[in-house]
Amino acid sequence: MNRLIHWIERVAGVLLGLVTVLIVVSAIGRYLLARPVPDAFDLSRLLLGVAIIWGLAGLGYWGSHIKVDLLASLLGPRAKRAVNALAWTVLFGFTALLAWKIWGRVLKAMSGGDATMDLRLPHWPFFAVIWLGLAAALITTLWRLWLVVVRGRDLAEFEDVETALAADEETPA
Repeated sequence: MNRLIHWIERVAGVLLGLVTVLIVVSAIGRYLLARPVPDAFDLSRLLLGVAIIWGLAGLGYWGSHIKVDLLASLLGPRAKRAVNALAWTVLFGFTALLAWKIWGRVLKAMSGGDATMDLRLPHWPFFAVIWLGLAAALITTLWRLWLVVVRGRDLAEFEDVETALAADEETPA
């Protein structure tokens, strides 16, 4: 599963880098050459949406989001496990609802012919890739929920993601 998560995070990182390059090149073209990149705004916002959702898939596994464990730190191990299970269940439910709504948006964009302004690129492939990121987020969140409920694992093991990544790289495949 760690290899899948690393691949998902790389996709998000590459897309975020692509958005950055697109914005910089378009700004240079606009201000120095009076010729911006066509559809730079539309493409950057669509690709940024893809990058964010694919990053959500990584979050679904690592749990590396901002969290305040004031309540959980006061509880015993069994109650802490129940709170963790509830939190991951809520995240899974939110992600499932979001995936359902985005799938509806994919279908609507396919039938509606939504496209970018300049190049007339259809929006639905971008929405479909966003939906794939949400599907990946569902898998990673469900995996983490399983680890919490069945194996009794906690997020404390991932407090330092860089350490966990370094340990994975040292482990032979």
